[in-house]
Amino acid sequence: MKHVVLPLLFAGLLGPVSGGNLVRAEGSADTMGSVFSVVAWGEDQGRLESAIAAALDEARRLDDMLSNYKPSSELSEVNRRAARGPVRVSDELFRMLETCNEYSRASDGTFDITVGPLMKVWGFYRGSGHFPHRAEILGALGHVGYGKVVLDAANRTVRFTEDGVELDPGGVGKGYAVDRMVEILKESGIKSALVSAGSSSIYALGAPPGEPGWKVAIKDPRDTTKSAATATLRDQSLSTSGNYEKFFVAEGKVWSHIMDPRTGYPSMGTLSVSLITPRTIDSEIWAKPYYILGRQWTIQHMRTDFRVFFCEDKADSPCVWLQ
Repeated sequence: MKHVVLPLLFAGLLGPVSGGNLVRAEGSADTMGSVFSVVAWGEDQGRLESAIAAALDEARRLDDMLSNYKPSSELSEVNRRAARGPVRVSDELFRMLETCNEYSRASDGTFDITVGPLMKVWGFYRGSGHFPHRAEILGALGHVGYGKVVLDAANRTVRFTEDGVELDPGGVGKGYAVDRMVEILKESGIKSALVSAGSSSIYALGAPPGEPGWKVAIKDPRDTTKSAATATLRDQSLSTSGNYEKFFVAEGKVWSHIMDPRTGYPSMGTLSVSLITPRTIDSEIWAKPYYILGRQWTIQHMRTDFRVFFCEDKADSPCVWLQ
């Protein structure tokens, strides 16, 4: 059975329907396998609605570029052809792939956009997951590794070093999309908005009327009907990676979709990581290496402008904000 639980609870998210001379508008779109939503405040209803529509259109555009479910997407074209030779790509996709490689190096390989073969063999691609044979895991693992993606900046091409390599944008696409949506809102003059990508990653622009920021409650991974912490966000992003988002149970263990690309197995030892950062691409990506590499590695390597709420899978270990 597929278990999908929204990892963020929005505390007082929408507030009152009006704030002095300000009005509220909201909109949503089904894209990137999630519901993207925008709530915004401003003085002009028409301007708000136009800005929200443009931001949601941007999410759809990026899905058309990055989806590994759509055969017509630019990323799917790379997956089909790059093992046979260099594939010329757009500036935008090339920059994203360069950025992904930088994150992979900085995270000791625990963030890896080539994790696609493992997600498929474990049944998390278009499915709820299942336990594969060890030979299947080893076979898929042999095709994983960001070093197998060769980027040629001079010619703006992408090439795979072998057959079987496959890019999976699941760990970066939503975060990148949210940041782009926020830029569009800013360019439209919007100063107060909250953008959500399936509620697993959000960005809080400014603050709602009469509030210091957007109030967000983080779910307790041991009891998702309760909250474990709250945060007030202003010009910040928050993302959560948790073993309760998508998982299956086998051999008495919970196997989540958070894959360790070094071992070929879902990561164990952590229940959830929630991360507050200035950009959504950072919170979306870094939540996974922190989850995989654990509390001590996170403490030693987290940036000073990050805030991390860490929940270890230990009976006597409470969820805590890391310093």
